[in-house]
Amino acid sequence: MDSSVYAFVEDLRGEGVERVLDRVSGYGAAGVTVGVVHHASRDVTPHGLSRLTVRHDGAHFPVPAELFAGLRLKPTPGHADALDGVREACSERGLKLHGWTVFLRNATLGGQHPDVTVRDCFGDRGSLTDLCPAHPDVRDYAVALARAVARLGVDSVVAESLHFRPLKPQRSFVPLGPMDAYLFGLCFCDYCMRRATDLGVDADVARDECARIVGGVLDGDAPAQGEVTRAALTAYAGPDVVAYARARSETVTTLVSEVASAVADEGSKLVFIDSTGAVKGYTDGLPTPGLAAHDAWQLGVDLVALGDLVPAFGVLAYARDAARVADDVGAYLRSVGKDREVRAVLRPGFPDSDSADRLVAKARGAKAAGAMAIDFYAYGLVPHPVLDRIPVALAEVH
Repeated sequence: MDSSVYAFVEDLRGEGVERVLDRVSGYGAAGVTVGVVHHASRDVTPHGLSRLTVRHDGAHFPVPAELFAGLRLKPTPGHADALDGVREACSERGLKLHGWTVFLRNATLGGQHPDVTVRDCFGDRGSLTDLCPAHPDVRDYAVALARAVARLGVDSVVAESLHFRPLKPQRSFVPLGPMDAYLFGLCFCDYCMRRATDLGVDADVARDECARIVGGVLDGDAPAQGEVTRAALTAYAGPDVVAYARARSETVTTLVSEVASAVADEGSKLVFIDSTGAVKGYTDGLPTPGLAAHDAWQLGVDLVALGDLVPAFGVLAYARDAARVADDVGAYLRSVGKDREVRAVLRPGFPDSDSADRLVAKARGAKAAGAMAIDFYAYGLVPHPVLDRIPVALAEVH
């Protein structure tokens, strides 16, 4: 069974390439998935060079200038030497190298070019971290970035944030319900509106309805209760809003198709990660009831359509319960097709796994449900004793 350990370039720079890869190989993993393009964050790193690591938006390799010639958006420079010797060191140990790439989450580019970010129903661009997948400049950037990573000679390009993202305010003292937050997070930029209109949607009505409903809650109306489903959203916001939300899948599907083709042209393959599993369970490992595959439409992800276009999928199985992990993996396979490669991404420690036995149970559940690979997130974020659970879990599924 295939497997990999996610790692950050700061891990490689801080602990050394040889030491990190020796550990990954010692866990029995078949590969390492390195964050070659990542977003800004501030992370507790228990065995890092710094115990609190500040990461910046950046592409951590020398970017081929010709790929971005004439493009408005260019990768934010990161640690250009971070991958020096990594490909060779992986080959020496028989490890695969996967290029983990964050595509449309980039506050630096968003701050420099606010017009390429999402615009809410009030006309505000308050999510400068989120590049809109409908914007032509963003689409050109994503395709070029995919080619650049594929040219590193990676076994796969692991795509994160290649779709719409939910609203994530840092502070909100207004009790937005899940449906209110969803409506607030929809993008109504000119390009999204035009694409929806071309599909027969009354985009103006959808925008006005979202502004009316969310504006009412911001003015003191009671927030909507219950989870976001198409039926509940239809009853709450009307058919035009639901049709607008559905139209977003065309934007994402066509973009992912272009990226997958570009990666294949460069001799690699795309592993598409839908963030729905993280949206549901990232904080506490207790995901909301709906399975990730069933709710992926909320981010514009049409898994059935993508199953015909993408060879492999990463399922963020961020859950404490092994049965839930198995259910999520099974639902993905039913959506994308049994012949697709589905990789279950597990967290070996807090908040999902409190013991090696729990991690083993989840790895077994994922395999039984049809996962072809088990990946572990992430090397630099958890203590070494927690990482030592990985070989126990892999021994049970090989």
